[in-house]
Amino acid sequence: MPQIRRLPEALVNRIAAGEVVERPAAALKELVENAVDAGARRIAIKLVDGGLGMIEVTDDGCGMAPAEMELALERHATSKLPDDAIEQVVTLGFRGEALPSIASVARLMMQSRPHGADQGWQRVVDHGVVAQEGPAALPPGTRIRVTHLFAKVPARRKFLRTPRSEYAACKDVVQRLAMARPDIGYTLEHGDRRALVVHPDETLATRVATIVARDLADNGVVIDLQRPTHSGPMMLTGIAGLPTYNRGIADHQYLFVNGRPVKDRLLTGAVRGAYSDMLARDRHAVLALFLTIPPEEVDVNVHPAKTEVRFRDGQAVRGFIVSGLRQALDTGDRRSAQAPDGAAMGRWIQEGAAAEPEPVPALPSIFSGHDWNSPPNDRPGHVAAPVAQWRGVSADALAQPMGRAEVAEHLPGAALEYPLGIARGQVAETYIVAEAADGLVLVDQHAAHERLVLERLRAAGAQDMITRSQALLLPDVVELEETACDRLEEAAGKLAELGLVIERFGPDAMLVRAVPQALARADTAKLLGDIDDDLVKHGEALLLGEKLDLVMATMACHGSVRAGRVLSVAEMNALLREMERTPRSGQCNHGRPTWVKLSMEDVERLFGRH
Repeated sequence: MPQIRRLPEALVNRIAAGEVVERPAAALKELVENAVDAGARRIAIKLVDGGLGMIEVTDDGCGMAPAEMELALERHATSKLPDDAIEQVVTLGFRGEALPSIASVARLMMQSRPHGADQGWQRVVDHGVVAQEGPAALPPGTRIRVTHLFAKVPARRKFLRTPRSEYAACKDVVQRLAMARPDIGYTLEHGDRRALVVHPDETLATRVATIVARDLADNGVVIDLQRPTHSGPMMLTGIAGLPTYNRGIADHQYLFVNGRPVKDRLLTGAVRGAYSDMLARDRHAVLALFLTIPPEEVDVNVHPAKTEVRFRDGQAVRGFIVSGLRQALDTGDRRSAQAPDGAAMGRWIQEGAAAEPEPVPALPSIFSGHDWNSPPNDRPGHVAAPVAQWRGVSADALAQPMGRAEVAEHLPGAALEYPLGIARGQVAETYIVAEAADGLVLVDQHAAHERLVLERLRAAGAQDMITRSQALLLPDVVELEETACDRLEEAAGKLAELGLVIERFGPDAMLVRAVPQALARADTAKLLGDIDDDLVKHGEALLLGEKLDLVMATMACHGSVRAGRVLSVAEMNALLREMERTPRSGQCNHGRPTWVKLSMEDVERLFGRH
């Protein structure tokens, strides 16, 4: 039997580096977190070749004395745990592994000067070996420079991506940390280009909008909620984008727990659940959520890089986020992503500024000396022969216009009282044209009415009707892996609330006794398999709820006004007024806007009046 031996310190550090420093972005994250924990007010970051060439982090924090610098480069040495109560940790770092791990796989230069000290000190470690030490000139604070990352570990370096990809990962790390602390100023330079500058003491909304997307402030709602727990308050703050302001991938979802950027399945599942009936499955919300929870209610020590957390009461946290998000979105529920599509607007504007068209032959026989008070059949639009000769357009095409207008219905009060304005007509038997006090409103009548019908179904208790269980004459036995049965058994109570009644039937099978009425014809084996996949991915059975939401959305779609239906002005105005009263009427059930507005300034600009 091989003899047991103690591993050398250098090899232990390299093994730890494999857990903590798998790429430049991971090393950068550890260095910036150290600067934050040091009380820095400004942090300057410089990168070369996406961090492959150099990573430098400079801060104006508390600094370190020479003896502290030496200790900081030893494993499991930290100033962030004053006692053994690791569950009470409030700093970003606490393991004491980052600096020695980085120094074991790179050349690390550390310079630091405490506030009040006459001079600074420098210590250089080259792949685990101290190479240089002595005085250094720098202002109070700390500067750490990392070069030659994985130079002596070629097996690790060949797995790194291109400088561009590594830079993208580094930038994402800096953005997340900068959002978490709007009181700290950050600068990020890549090569000779300054990629990010944010100033200290910004508001959370300003910092998030600056980093995520500047138009998020106009297309999002501010979240500020609090709920008491037995160990202290639980708070949720941040900005959530309107459902109509979405993306095809979830790269603009930023989640934080106690100021720590995390990527947590429970939190992403909660976000998905909150937006479930407002977004299509292939679209994703844009948001930044900051959850503050008593330290003893969350375990941050479940991953070496501290990017994952575990909650003591995950269901309570998920419920708080879902209800908080929905409550916040209700405050902006009638809003839509207001900026009209830029490409469409560009084509509209260019049409008026295009090259001069071909000369159009004069039509004196139609327009000259015509009596405009004559009956409709004598009006120019109904003179078939000459019109048919005009640039090859048929008379039938002009006799049946895409748009129509009626005498506007007189409504009490001014248009100012109606946010969506007063109906003036209908275009293509699909879009309602309304005049508001501050612009022109276009409404997709089918999308809008679909949302209204869905909300009516909810108000009428349709959810209860849909989730009502239908007992199976003969219970279905579904064979699954034992671990899948364990997960489903644990979720059985929640599934029963949604109308799916299951119970354990031996070590590797589940018995299905009842299903929701709306899914009476579903394949129970496939249904349970899909729900188990959902439990594995999100830690919560979201799929069944989404299937039932889809049933209700389908009912709403079939019961709504279809595109192509002619509406009277009275019907149009009734639709507009109900939209103004109905929650979440700014988007349809798939996350598309139900209405858009063109301001009067934009209208005037189209005609060169502004």
